[in-house]
Amino acid sequence: MLRLTNIKLALDHQPEQLLQAILDKLEIQAEQLVDFTVFKRGYDARQKNKIILMYTLDVNTTINDELLERFESDNQVKVSPDMTYKFVGQAPEDIKQRPVVIGFGPCGLFVGLVLAQMGFKPIILERGKEVRERTKDTFNFWRKKILNTESNVQFGEGGAGTFSDGKLYSQVKDPKHYGRKVLHEFVDAGAPSEILYVSKPHIGTFKLVTMIEKMRAKIIELGGEIRFEQRVTDIHMEGVDVESNVEGTSTQQVTGLTLATGEVIHTNHVALAIGHSARDTFKMLVEKNVHVVAKPFSVGFRIEHEQSVIDEARFGQNAGNPILGAADYKLVHHCKNGRSVYSFCMCPGGTVVAAASEEGRLVTNGMSQYSRHERNANSAIVVGIEPSDFTYGSDDPERESKNVLAGIDFQRRLEEYAFKLGGENYDAPVQLVGDFIAGRKSGEHGEVTPSYKPGVKYCDLSETLPSYAIEAIREALPAFEKKIKGFSMNDATLTAVETRTSSPIQITRDKDSLESLNVKGLYPAGEGAGYAGGILSAGIDGIKVAEAMALSMLK
Repeated sequence: MLRLTNIKLALDHQPEQLLQAILDKLEIQAEQLVDFTVFKRGYDARQKNKIILMYTLDVNTTINDELLERFESDNQVKVSPDMTYKFVGQAPEDIKQRPVVIGFGPCGLFVGLVLAQMGFKPIILERGKEVRERTKDTFNFWRKKILNTESNVQFGEGGAGTFSDGKLYSQVKDPKHYGRKVLHEFVDAGAPSEILYVSKPHIGTFKLVTMIEKMRAKIIELGGEIRFEQRVTDIHMEGVDVESNVEGTSTQQVTGLTLATGEVIHTNHVALAIGHSARDTFKMLVEKNVHVVAKPFSVGFRIEHEQSVIDEARFGQNAGNPILGAADYKLVHHCKNGRSVYSFCMCPGGTVVAAASEEGRLVTNGMSQYSRHERNANSAIVVGIEPSDFTYGSDDPERESKNVLAGIDFQRRLEEYAFKLGGENYDAPVQLVGDFIAGRKSGEHGEVTPSYKPGVKYCDLSETLPSYAIEAIREALPAFEKKIKGFSMNDATLTAVETRTSSPIQITRDKDSLESLNVKGLYPAGEGAGYAGGILSAGIDGIKVAEAMALSMLK
């Protein structure tokens, strides 16, 4: 099989033109072409009124070897890589101890699935509810302002990715093609097959719900056990005579864990796939002396425009073309004060949603359905935050700077202020972009109606973030206008506050064994541990951790 790259055709090309492009590229006759499949289809919209489709194709001919020799110096014609997933081992029939996975978001899902497929019969513990009950609780919060702190956008089957745009693309390096394993499992569970070849695949919340249920059933069928509303309160460890690779710490071995119910589970292999909002678990790990470090993250607002504005700016006369769908964007601006502002988690044709997981604190996120047919486009517009910034608002900066969990305190302060500014009932503070740039309070919406539920309150957002962040965003919005016409329009809206862009900590791990640096048998995984950012990268990391656990158990 041959892999052809950089095949370019007009947006409105006919199917036979793709066939002809293959024949022309390889300089072969039609009878020499056996078959072909589209591996990837993207587009180049730099000239919005002359958009080009770009294909990567897997092609089979009657003269593959001859063509490889002929095009030896052409990087656009190569052997198709073998992307078939291969398991690293198989559990013995008499497996004596089962591995445990804490968390059933995208990462925990793939840790559990791959372990189950290898016969290890994992026990998966999820503090939240199964996905349909969780969906009811989440919608109840959005409609009635009743927050369940254990069942919401952050906690429950499927993780935070369930209530999102369901984006399935990532920039992480993936030399072993684990991403294809993730996508194929999703397709087997009911995702549209197009996610295997479109350049920016997505699924959407409603499709994710049914897919997760099918994948849960698959794990159970393979001997795995999934237990909901099971919060882990303690991880048991014993000292072992092994030199630690973390200065000033000793190495220990996981021996089990305790649940909030008091139940104890004995195991020597635990995957920590707890997500970026498991703040109580982070605290427990630090108290147990698991090696944890503070890491950068970002904070900001959700910006909304009418989707038609973004479509027109990106696609011009091609706006509305079904191949292109709803337009997205990716923006970054480096500010005079040294900060960087960028768009994050862009949701075309979606809504801004309430994503709080703690009472008295307000958090926003973005979500789309598969159709992306809602009126507004939304994205986070965020500013990078470094651990040295975490002293903002602290009564004791010196003490806080030494606290690896100071980022959580930083996030909480912003969330608490946004909650207060919104009226202390989970309505979100909102401001028109024109008013924000001018530094004046907004009174009502213009052409763009905010989509956030439960509701909004028009405010002045100038004190919802540190002054350097406000200054940076005020500079960035007009700069983004130069890239997307209408981006800084007066009636676009900003909704506060976005704080959960990524985990504020990293649970450090060995690069080879993937175990905690100072706790053997403990495998930090996914976004919460600081090793992923999004559904696809979390799934990829889950596969890596499952393999590492399996190899350890097979020793």
